[in-house]
Amino acid sequence: MSDLISRTTRGVYIICATPFFPDGRIDFASLDRLIDFYLEKGVNGLTVLGMMGEADKLTPEERRAVFDRVMKRIGGRVPVVAGVSDAGLANLASLTAYVMDAGAAGVMVAPSRGPAREDRVTAYYHQVCAAIGPQVPVVFQDFPQATGVPVSPRAILELTRELPQIVMLKHEESPGLAKIGAVRAAEAAGTAPRMSILCGNGGIFLPQELGRGADGAMTGFAFPEALVETVRLFAAGKADEAEDLYDCYLPILRHEQQLGLGLALRKHILMRRGAIADAGLRAPGPRLSPADIAEMDRLIARTEAKVKELKGA
Repeated sequence: MSDLISRTTRGVYIICATPFFPDGRIDFASLDRLIDFYLEKGVNGLTVLGMMGEADKLTPEERRAVFDRVMKRIGGRVPVVAGVSDAGLANLASLTAYVMDAGAAGVMVAPSRGPAREDRVTAYYHQVCAAIGPQVPVVFQDFPQATGVPVSPRAILELTRELPQIVMLKHEESPGLAKIGAVRAAEAAGTAPRMSILCGNGGIFLPQELGRGADGAMTGFAFPEALVETVRLFAAGKADEAEDLYDCYLPILRHEQQLGLGLALRKHILMRRGAIADAGLRAPGPRLSPADIAEMDRLIARTEAKVKELKGA
């Protein structure tokens, strides 16, 4: 079993895409190549079966097959977190048991969809933790833009106090920098235990999130080396150097934030970089137009030239 995630987990846990053939079948050979690509870029861990992995479009059997293939390719070199969110609690618990038995470092759970009432959210996580058992580390996925369920810092702190297995916050609320500050302030005051905080949203706010106390990133940006180097420089006290590097990637980060099209753009970059064979999403999902591709290719070329110039300076 890989090391379990904890309240002190740091670094970059890349969100893994799921490659498909044009006919919608899972491309396991590309998945192997994608894992190798992520490891070559220096990531500290992987998160599979998340929203970027199109887990909601996979059958239960396919979810297990993808997880097994990732674990085989990783070979224990870095920890792997599995997304297990599901409309049914029994399905969630079953997948959790499967991935933990197979060596997962923890599971990621988003609030269930429904009325945005915090008593409902906290009750749900109590049910989840009771169903999966106290030995399973949990990542609280806070992504209200996708789930439609905003959760306050107060509720998150209440949950991590009452359910010690909730050790990590995957922070994706926007705007949300104040939430990171509120969690860290409670820890400093001794009113809540420390939580690991890894941030998403494509990484577009990463330097500012690190400045507020985040421990790293958990997102799927197709230039993972940018995430890794930014986090490394920031941890070394070189905040300006970290931001100078990250600024080179901002045009792509911004472009990827287009609602409904971001994953297609991200998979195109992964294909262009040789990590996967086909950029297609499993249906239903958008396909890029020739104009979309031309725009993205131009952005990639400009970004690569800016990074080369920065490193040569």
